[in-house]
Amino acid sequence: MDSIIMDCLMAMGLAFLTTAVLGPFLIPILAKLKAGQVIRTDGPSRHLGKSGTPTMGGILIISSIILASLTVVGNSREVVLCLAAMAAFGIIGFWDDYIKVVLKRSLGLRAREKLIMQIFFGLVFCIFLVFGLSRGTDVIVPFTGEVWALSYWYFPFIIMVFMATANSVNLTDGLDGLAAGSTFIVALGLVLVCFMTGHHALAAFSASLAGACLGFLIYNRYPARLFMGDTGSMALGGAIAAVAALTGSELALIVIGGVYVIEAISVIIQVISFQTTGRRVFLMTPLHHHFELKGWHEKRVVAFFWFLTLIFVIAGIWGISTLRF
Repeated sequence: MDSIIMDCLMAMGLAFLTTAVLGPFLIPILAKLKAGQVIRTDGPSRHLGKSGTPTMGGILIISSIILASLTVVGNSREVVLCLAAMAAFGIIGFWDDYIKVVLKRSLGLRAREKLIMQIFFGLVFCIFLVFGLSRGTDVIVPFTGEVWALSYWYFPFIIMVFMATANSVNLTDGLDGLAAGSTFIVALGLVLVCFMTGHHALAAFSASLAGACLGFLIYNRYPARLFMGDTGSMALGGAIAAVAALTGSELALIVIGGVYVIEAISVIIQVISFQTTGRRVFLMTPLHHHFELKGWHEKRVVAFFWFLTLIFVIAGIWGISTLRF
């Protein structure tokens, strides 16, 4: 057990240091490429001052996680599969960012194009998971102590898990430090999930995920000097979904990643309400913008959502602790 804890600490520390050290080199490169963030004109007016802040910082997060994971537990097939999922979804985000901020085409990838790629990568991951690693199709049902065998339904289920996680993390990335800080807490929760389910190499991978997010906060906390962009948010979503799938905790992820869920649900509610009644339930979505427009300072909103994330993570961990592994 001591060696496993040491692996986690090493992975987390290495990812943190790599992100912290490489940040000052990446920021001027992105600025030179004019990879600046485009700010929505219909959003909170205070955000307009962030226009031009370098984005695509997810490159830094991905690089740090790959380096730390391969250095500490690179001989694990599970970890390699997680890295592949993270990189694949990071490519989707990078492509979208590149079109928007480098080629200056405001629409980026079409929603249909994103979904097709997400479905493809989710399916490929599931095939390797079930047939390559013989993972099976069991899913832990939190709070019940039960396990469901989904059989062939597991394939569309996993695709939905990847799509939902990647897109909801992307929606959460709207304030300085919000997505990075929330994901840091979620990743620490996943470390515990991996311990509980006996996936010790994945615990180190999750620790590297936490370390990279913590290091990224050096540059992404308010006022942010670097944004992760779709490159980072999509990659983080892919990594989280992969760990959940490998540990059988996909349903528990709904609780552990509760902040991502409420952000996504707020958008869905807003769209349905406006299209059916012509009225908006929230001042603006995703939900964090609603609180901003209510007069909350950005730092207060982020701190509140970090606290919510911690509560959700604790609840999710308790929800799967009813099982005996």
